[in-house]
Parts: sequence; structure tokens; C-alpha cells
Amino acid sequence: MTDQLSVTLEMAAPAERVWAMVSDLTRMGEWSPENEGSVWLRGATGPHPGAKFSGANRNGKKKWKTAGTVVDAEPGRLFTFRITAVGFKVAEWRYEFEAIPSGCRVTETWIDQRGTIAKTLGTPVSGVPDRAAHNRATMEKTLERLKAAAESTSISG
Repeated sequence: MTDQLSVTLEMAAPAERVWAMVSDLTRMGEWSPENEGSVWLRGATGPHPGAKFSGANRNGKKKWKTAGTVVDAEPGRLFTFRITAVGFKVAEWRYEFEAIPSGCRVTETWIDQRGTIAKTLGTPVSGVPDRAAHNRATMEKTLERLKAAAESTSISG
């Protein structure tokens, strides 16, 4: 069974600007309570389909690394990437951007791709027993932080 959940928030900033912020994975740690940021790999310098990156994550004292691949990179519309850890599928993350009169609507979606082994190892590695509930809370916080930064950027620039 695949778990999936989405969180949506409206922001008073253009979709293209918010997309640029989200798709700069080196900055994800500014928005996410769990991700501490990423580095582009294999010559990638930004988001495009096939671009590889490594992510650093933390939950309390627990730390772990992930590997990612960008799947979709449509400026102002869609940004999707897939995550693995030690060779196991973990998740697909999707950000959809919709222009609205006041700015944009951003929907963050998590699609759990973990098999039995990854789910079993996930709790001791991350310290998260209920990944869906944890991700809903962190996704809400991520979008709130992104909104604050995007709206601040809109005013000043």
C-alpha cells in the first residue's frame, strides 16, 4: 500500500519565485524542520530532470543521509524528486504551483515508496515511528516557513 498525503498553502508571491526557492535544494533546510539542505552531485548545479543530489536530515539527535534525483522541473508549475537511502526507495516529493490572483497556491505531496525493509529500518534510523503523521506536521511547517520567506522576498524584491 502506498501512503500519500498533501498539504496546500496560499502565498502572496509569484509562483515562479516560490518555485525557484523550493527547487534550490541547497536551501531546503531553511524551510524544512527535518532536512538540513542538499548538495548537487555529478556536475549538477541546479534543478533539471535527472539531476542528482545528496540530502542531510535530522530529527533530534538522529541524523541520516539520502540520495535524490529530480524527476520534474517545470518553472512556476511543478518540481518533483525521488529519494532513496542506502539503495532503498524512500519517497517521492512533489511541489505543485498554481498562480492565483493574490500570488500562488503551493501543494506539497509526499508519496511513500518504502518497502517493508525500509519501513522497518526507518524508525530506528530517523526516530520517527509514524512517518505519515510526522511528515504532515513537517510539511505544514515547511510551507509556513516558505510562505514567510517568499512573502518577505516579494516585499523587498
